[in-house]
Amino acid sequence: MFNLLQQIASGIAMGGIYACLGLALVMIYQSTNHINFAQGEMAMFSTFIAFLCLKAGLPYWAAFIATVAFGFVMGFVIERVVLRPLKDAPEMSVVVVFIGLFVGINSLAGWIFGHQLETFPSPFPDKAPFGTTLVSAHEVGTIAVVLVVVTVLFLFLRFTRLGLAMRASAENPVSSRLSGIPVSMMLSLGWGLSAVIGAIAGMMVAPVVFLDPNMMGGVLIYAFAAALLGGIDNPWGAVAGGLIVGVVENLAGTYVVGTELKLSVALVVIVGVLLIRPSGLFGRKLVARV
Repeated sequence: MFNLLQQIASGIAMGGIYACLGLALVMIYQSTNHINFAQGEMAMFSTFIAFLCLKAGLPYWAAFIATVAFGFVMGFVIERVVLRPLKDAPEMSVVVVFIGLFVGINSLAGWIFGHQLETFPSPFPDKAPFGTTLVSAHEVGTIAVVLVVVTVLFLFLRFTRLGLAMRASAENPVSSRLSGIPVSMMLSLGWGLSAVIGAIAGMMVAPVVFLDPNMMGGVLIYAFAAALLGGIDNPWGAVAGGLIVGVVENLAGTYVVGTELKLSVALVVIVGVLLIRPSGLFGRKLVARV
């Protein structure tokens, strides 16, 4: 029983990371109706920036803030420079560009930082609070960080003028333009915000999987599964989907398929959702009158 509870708690912690990256994927999809295949690589590159800041002697949370700022600028610039010229391009052209971004950022990170595994420190103490052995301090801290991110994002999108403008631009860009909202700027800000969320996910997962240019490959697949399961058009559904995927992956890897085949759980979830309920658990089912 203790081992089962431990696996569930660990799954919730990893699910929080999947939820963060899945949330970033959903934000991009809501704005562009495209999946950003390079979301994990953007998070990985930002995490390397955090690693360089730490090596330069910055305290962890100062490096955290610097990385969040870098992630925002990177997302903003990528939307403006790479994707803005393709706003009227065919869908397949945009997909190819996303794949190119994935390969390009991965190769650039390997060229700049190398391919050796690096240990990335956790900002949390070695011992979990209250002396529990059920979860580690990093797992508790990860859950806390994810809850803070989700809460801040909810408050920002629900109660601020800028957040409401971003939501309106994603829901109905034509009406938003008629209302005087600069939709193109809102799209760039949305890309920057999604890159921030991805960077936080990268910094939380790096102490678990080690830091290298390929560290987000598997995490991105789990994040896809989380976003699809919760609903690719529902940010809070992606959070719920991430937690579900994290727990199911951990339990299946421990009791069913083994650790070597854990990634297949995400693939089963992706295929199952697309076949049975393409809109996800909490997504909207759109019906068009012909």
